[in-house]
Amino acid sequence: MKLQLPYMGGIEGNWQPDERERDAAWEMFVELITRAAVIELRAGEGLMGEALTSLYALFDITRGILRKYGPDVAKPKRESDLSFGYLSVTVLNGVLRPLLAKWHPLLLDYESQRGSDVSALEHERAWRHADELRGELERAREALSEYADVLAEVAGIEPLRWA
Repeated sequence: MKLQLPYMGGIEGNWQPDERERDAAWEMFVELITRAAVIELRAGEGLMGEALTSLYALFDITRGILRKYGPDVAKPKRESDLSFGYLSVTVLNGVLRPLLAKWHPLLLDYESQRGSDVSALEHERAWRHADELRGELERAREALSEYADVLAEVAGIEPLRWA
């Protein structure tokens, strides 16, 4: 399997999951495809703050899945050099953490300056960093979509495509 990740390049290796890893992959897949994480945030649509909050929620979700399935999902099996645990933590720390560490505080600071007569959407659109953050969100979305495709394959289903 091969996975391209912003900020850190790619991961390439062999993953031969066992049943617990397949179950964990299915749970993570469901979480990814049912949130803004893998849906394109087009210009003029949605709030970037909501997208960041959705991405942040993946930390607790991933931790919960890792706790539920235990340390075995972090150990490579058979002829594998990768595992669910390794991939999920790499995605958190290599894709989401750098994005959130930079942009969440900057956006929160900007949001705190919004006047009561301006909508949140109008205020976000006027932010001088809006296009840059949308670009970063798109890069993360692409990486998370690739990750979701890998998880789908491991779970034994076809990747789901969304508009």
